[in-house]
Amino acid sequence: MFLQPAVTALEAPAAVNAPDAIDPLLALVDGVRAGDRAATRRLLDALAPTVRQVAAGTLGHGHRDLDDVAQECLVAVVRALASFRGECRVRHYAARIAVRIAREARARRRRLDAPLTEHDDGAHAPDDGDAPRPDTDAARARRSALWTRLLATLPEAQAEALLMRVVLDYTLDEIADATGAPVNTIRSRVRLAREALREQLERNPRYADLLEGPR
Repeated sequence: MFLQPAVTALEAPAAVNAPDAIDPLLALVDGVRAGDRAATRRLLDALAPTVRQVAAGTLGHGHRDLDDVAQECLVAVVRALASFRGECRVRHYAARIAVRIAREARARRRRLDAPLTEHDDGAHAPDDGDAPRPDTDAARARRSALWTRLLATLPEAQAEALLMRVVLDYTLDEIADATGAPVNTIRSRVRLAREALREQLERNPRYADLLEGPR
């Protein structure tokens, strides 16, 4: 089942984090705020993989807007640094912004595509942008499309927590650090999100062939 690896991770005892070292990206943030182009480029290079992971986990790996949304996320991160107070790690801060921007982009794309897909009940067919390309594995593409569709049905806080847990493999403590919510609240959000997704999968037999194998 494509959610199983994340379930296993959640049920395992939470890792005891060593005392946090000084965030190496903080110095780059100071440079960005001072208008240092080299610092901005280095920070963007450091954050790009995390931001792209979030965008892909939200939109689907084959989505036609993926590159544009990843860039939009990076721009939003740089703009938001003016209000960053160092209450969490820079990477965690960027991940949370990317979750919000990517979800907004997905909702925007669905609104734009709605007139073309009114005949579809939205429950099983992937978006045009999530359709498998000729050189991709069709089953994996369908699982990815299913994941993004189900994720979009969750409340924002639950989707945010689940994305960070499953897509970025953050610990509960790291998600709490990024969001400012208590660890027990994060644990509850992840649990409720998984339960909601399982209920949808179990209610819909047409998803049966998508439940095996990695997402």
